[in-house]
Amino acid sequence: MARITGIGGVFFKSRNDNKALAAWYQKHLGMPLEVWGGAALRWPDDKADDKGVTAWHVAGKDSQWFSPSDSAFMINYRVDDLGELIAQLHADGIEIVGGPESHENGKFAWIMDPDGNKVELWQPMAWDEKNKNA
Repeated sequence: MARITGIGGVFFKSRNDNKALAAWYQKHLGMPLEVWGGAALRWPDDKADDKGVTAWHVAGKDSQWFSPSDSAFMINYRVDDLGELIAQLHADGIEIVGGPESHENGKFAWIMDPDGNKVELWQPMAWDEKNKNA
C-alpha cells in the first residue's frame, strides 16, 4: 500500500493581514521567508540529535491543548536554541504563555501569534545523561 512519508507543508489562513503575519514570524521566530511569501524549511539544515522528526496527532474535540487559542490547530516549530529564542521574544515584548518545560524529547515553550494561534516551540534533545537536567 502507498503511504505518506512526511509533512510536505503547513498552510493556514490569516485572520487579518497575511503579509504582516508572515513578517511577524520572520522577525520574531526567524522564519526564512522567500520572495513568494512562504518558507522552505529543509531537514539537512536541522542539526538536532534526532536528525529531523515531524510529529502528527489528532486531538480530541474537548482537548484544551491549544488553549488559550480557539484555533483548531497548533503548529510546533523546531528551534535550535530555545533559551536564546525566549530571551529574544521577551526583548520584543512577546509573552511566553507556557514553559519552558523539559520532557524526554526536548524543551518546549508556547507563545501566541498576532492572529491568536498558539505556537509551540521545541528544541529537540535526546533523553540521555547529558540532557536530562537541561
